[in-house]
Amino acid sequence: MLVDQGVTKGDRVIIYMPMIPEAVMAMLACARIGAIHSVVFGGFAAHELATRIDDATPKAIIAVSCGIEPNRTIAYMPLVGGAVDQARHKLDVCLVIQREELAKGREVLCVPVAATDPLYILYTSGTTGQPKGVVRDNGGHMVALKWSMSNLYGINPGEVFWVASDVGWVVGHSYIVYAPLLHGCTTVIFEGKPVGTLDVGTFWWVISDHGFFTLFTAPTAFRAIREEDPEAKLLADYDMTGFRTLFLAGEWADPETIKWAEEKLAVPVIDHWWQTETGRCIAGNPVGLGELPIKYGSPTVAMPGYDI
Repeated sequence: MLVDQGVTKGDRVIIYMPMIPEAVMAMLACARIGAIHSVVFGGFAAHELATRIDDATPKAIIAVSCGIEPNRTIAYMPLVGGAVDQARHKLDVCLVIQREELAKGREVLCVPVAATDPLYILYTSGTTGQPKGVVRDNGGHMVALKWSMSNLYGINPGEVFWVASDVGWVVGHSYIVYAPLLHGCTTVIFEGKPVGTLDVGTFWWVISDHGFFTLFTAPTAFRAIREEDPEAKLLADYDMTGFRTLFLAGEWADPETIKWAEEKLAVPVIDHWWQTETGRCIAGNPVGLGELPIKYGSPTVAMPGYDI
């Protein structure tokens, strides 16, 4: 579909979608044809989207009719329309997913790219002024992600790896999309929140139902679960026997939350540290190489390539 709209190697494509499978399909489609994807977090308003359109100068934007939140439905197209009106750069095409699958597609051959060719642009969060786009290349990025799956996270090919994040953030790029697929793992797309989507036992249900060994999420998720179910009574309703590690990143993991999770889940709780600019872990506890003693408040040791 992108090829039919004139998108070729080196063109930028903005992806503005919630956590649905088509968001990952769009990222991989761009990678396959040598285009550079720039995912904009679905929670951003029209102005934030417009600034990213002006900075990345994309040929196309892929959006969706709506996003589903615990207590509301968010219409995306008014936001897209507002952004397109505000932006100085004018797009060639806007593709909209009506939340129904196409009946069938056709195979498009992979476009060869150099290790140093760009794979994506991702804009940093929490800054003011002109958005700052991080351009990530293909080769070194993939080597680092592949290494981390077994050595940092202790995950084997064929296992199921769940990262409860969003492809609008770097965690979703690296560990919902590229790293698990490079490593031969099943990855999971989860549209929802740890509370307010079904009930506070949602995480336990997903882990039990899909046979996860590992969960990687933000400390905020566990703070929310702890607040609503401080005794973790809902855990008793689910089979967690195969679950072996909880990883936290994205913000400070306070010791009390880590201790609570350790006690209730009876597994190691690993805090690790990185950001959009690095694309992978800067400091962590390499479970696959033999877990080091946990020091609360510390992400443990520097990862290969970093001197901290």
